Amino acid sequence: MSNLRGIAASSGIAIAKVYKLAVPDLTIEQKTVENPEVEINRLSQALEVSKQELEIIKENAKKSLGDEHAEIFSAHLLVLSDPEMIHPIHDKIKSEKVNAEAALEETANMFINMFKAMDNEYMRERAADIQDVTKRVMAHLLNVTFPNPALIDEEVVIVAEDLTPSDTAQLNKQFVKGFTTNIGGRTSHSAIMARSLEIPAVVGTKTIMSDAKENDLIIVDGIDGDVILNPTEEQITSYKQKHAEFEKQKEIWAQLKDEPTISSDNHHVELVANIGTPEDVTGVVNNGGEGVGLYRTEFLYMGKSKLPTEEEQYEAYKSVLEQMGDKPVVVRTLDIGGDKELSYLKLPEEMNPFLGFRAIRLCLERDDIFRTQLRALLRASVYGNLKIMFPMIATLDEFRQAKALLLEEKDNLKSEGTVVSDDIEIGIMVEIPSTAVIARQFAKEVDFFSIGTNDLIQYTMAADRMNERVSYLYQPYHPAILNLVNNVIEAAHAEGKWAGMCGEMAGDSIAIPILLGLGLDEFSMSATSILPARTQIRGLSKQELASYKEQLLSMSTADEVEAFIREKTNQ
Repeated sequence: MSNLRGIAASSGIAIAKVYKLAVPDLTIEQKTVENPEVEINRLSQALEVSKQELEIIKENAKKSLGDEHAEIFSAHLLVLSDPEMIHPIHDKIKSEKVNAEAALEETANMFINMFKAMDNEYMRERAADIQDVTKRVMAHLLNVTFPNPALIDEEVVIVAEDLTPSDTAQLNKQFVKGFTTNIGGRTSHSAIMARSLEIPAVVGTKTIMSDAKENDLIIVDGIDGDVILNPTEEQITSYKQKHAEFEKQKEIWAQLKDEPTISSDNHHVELVANIGTPEDVTGVVNNGGEGVGLYRTEFLYMGKSKLPTEEEQYEAYKSVLEQMGDKPVVVRTLDIGGDKELSYLKLPEEMNPFLGFRAIRLCLERDDIFRTQLRALLRASVYGNLKIMFPMIATLDEFRQAKALLLEEKDNLKSEGTVVSDDIEIGIMVEIPSTAVIARQFAKEVDFFSIGTNDLIQYTMAADRMNERVSYLYQPYHPAILNLVNNVIEAAHAEGKWAGMCGEMAGDSIAIPILLGLGLDEFSMSATSILPARTQIRGLSKQELASYKEQLLSMSTADEVEAFIREKTNQ
């Protein structure tokens, strides 16, 4: 029996036999070849077979996971067709007269190492995409069988070094009860897909592959991040009880699906969801979401070879609005840059892209891209309750420029005879401290605020949230953060406007009582967090929590705040 700790990536408890998903031996031998054209043809055939397989995997993923996750395989297919990847392999085969395996391995490793060395987590995760694709092609060159998780036909917990997107997309939750890996994080593709499939997962255990043996009994606790190999009978009994309690809790949460979010003293707040694609709306509806608080439109631009057209965007926005009916849908305009890059949009390399040319800064300079999105949004506005917000606003001038472009395109559409809603609220994300500090000035001109705490915290604390060495400074309960949040909420209410939050903090069980007490109007979170949050809020008194406000804002440390809230709310 051994215990391991990892990162809880997807909630739930799994108890089953170990199924080790190991990549076959892809060790290669470099050889000198006489006819480079033969090797190039071998490579072309391996690439073609890999493309065919990925097309099938993509279609399966679309059916089981939705378009957003299937787009991951569009990115994989692009790698297989990317001249910047393929041409160097051809050149190496021709110039050095080496076999296709050697040329592929050396070129792929160059790209993988380049991505792994990048400063942000999102781009580092892209190295896994290249590794995934390369292994598939290499297996075909070596004529060995590549793993196929779709063939699993008994209840198992998958154990792997890492689960690639193509592995995860083939998982059948009828048989695969959970998985655990050596590496990975909550933002990795496998973790995101696990949450969509509602398969318990713990990643980043470091040693599970060497510790576990095939057919060992294993417990994966995706709630607390624990993994137990060959558990005792007492542990099995205990975790079966924990699983039963979790399932019972889910049933209790489900009873509140169609209920409003009301505190114990009858104060109503809105619990809404963060989404990335129209397919995500199903999860919002199934989890009782009262609207969409953040539609991340950048997913429309990612995993593609060119910018989406106005028509493509219009159809996506229309679909979300129609599905949500009269419920509010807050759409964030394009937020590219920082940790989100587009291969076809050549942006300048920057020392610190998080503080550079991104989001609204990019849109105001490339107003051709921005206007296309605004036109698509405005055309779709008649199909629901649309609200538009601009990201990364640092100055009032930026907001005024963005709003002017929006109104200009609205006039253009009307002059063309296109019907546009006259009831669209225009707001901003508050994720830069300067904006939070002068929120009273902004509140006179915006229709609403949505606080993006993921960036607000890292900018306020001067701590890159992707940097493990300073991760201890990523403190959502820090009094500095709470004072900024309070300033924004008070500024909004002073002008009769509403304030929401769309960062991770909005669904945090410690933060929820604090935010309720501060008077936050709208909490936007992952769809699966809505019902637990609704249950929690129904047991809280807004008036009582508000009475702690001054005390909380005057505290010195995040630990003091957390301890105080735990005591007052019995957490």
